[in-house]
Amino acid sequence: MTASTLRTALDADTPIKAGWLTLPEPMLAATMVAAGFEALVLDLQHGMITPKDAIAIIDAIIGAGGHAVARVPVGSFEMASRLLDWGAEAVIAPMIETAEEARIFAGFAKYPPLGTRSWGPVRPLRHGTAEAYRLAANDQTLALAMIETRAALDNLDEILAVPGIDGVYVGPSDLSIALSGGDSLDVDRADNVAAIELVARRARAASKVAAIYGGSPAHVRRYRALGYDFVNVSQDVALLAGAVRKALAESADA
Repeated sequence: MTASTLRTALDADTPIKAGWLTLPEPMLAATMVAAGFEALVLDLQHGMITPKDAIAIIDAIIGAGGHAVARVPVGSFEMASRLLDWGAEAVIAPMIETAEEARIFAGFAKYPPLGTRSWGPVRPLRHGTAEAYRLAANDQTLALAMIETRAALDNLDEILAVPGIDGVYVGPSDLSIALSGGDSLDVDRADNVAAIELVARRARAASKVAAIYGGSPAHVRRYRALGYDFVNVSQDVALLAGAVRKALAESADA
C-alpha cells in the first residue's frame, strides 16, 4: 500500500472532508471525487447500495483518486472483510455499544495475529500486490466503531482500547435520539454537543481516529475545531436537491 492511503493522511493530521453515498451510481461517486471530496462513504446500512453495487463504486472512487470507505449494516461484521477485499480503505460498523462487539468487528477487519480476517483480497490480487497488501493491511486499513447510543458513551474508553479498533465514528442524529430517550432529534441539543465533544477528546487521548457526520458547513467547521480528523460534509441526495433548488431559484426570472 502506498503513502497516499487514508490512514497516512490522517496520521499526518490532514483534515479529510468526505462525501456520503446512498445512491448506487459509480459515475456519481467518481464525479463527487473529481469535484473535490477526498473520500466517500458508501452507506450499506440505510442507503440503496448493495454489496454488488459496492464493487463498481469502490473501483470508481479509487479510479478517480479518492479514498473508499464503507458503512456496513448493523451486526454485519463479516461484510467488513469483503469490503476491504474489494478495496475499501476503511469500514464503519454502526451501533457498537460494548468492547466485546468492538472486538468481534475488529476480528473481521484485521488479519492474524491482530484479528481473524480471512485471506483473499480481490482487488490487491488483481493488481499483483497481494503480499505487500497483507503485510501492511492491519496498519493501513481502518476499523471505525460508531458511537451513537448512551451505552456506547458509557463504554467509550473500553471500545477505544480494543486492539484493532482504529477509531470511532459519531452518528450525531442517532446519538441525539438515544440521549433524549427517543423524544428529540436535535444534534445541537446541549447534551448531544457535550457528548460529541467528549468523544473527540477521548479519541484524541487514545491516539485513535475521531470521525463524525457533519451535514452542514457550520457543523463541519465546529467538529474540525473539536479535533475530528474525518468529517462528512454532506450526502449525495441532499447535494443534488440543493443544486436543483439553487439552479431553479437563479433561473426563476429567465
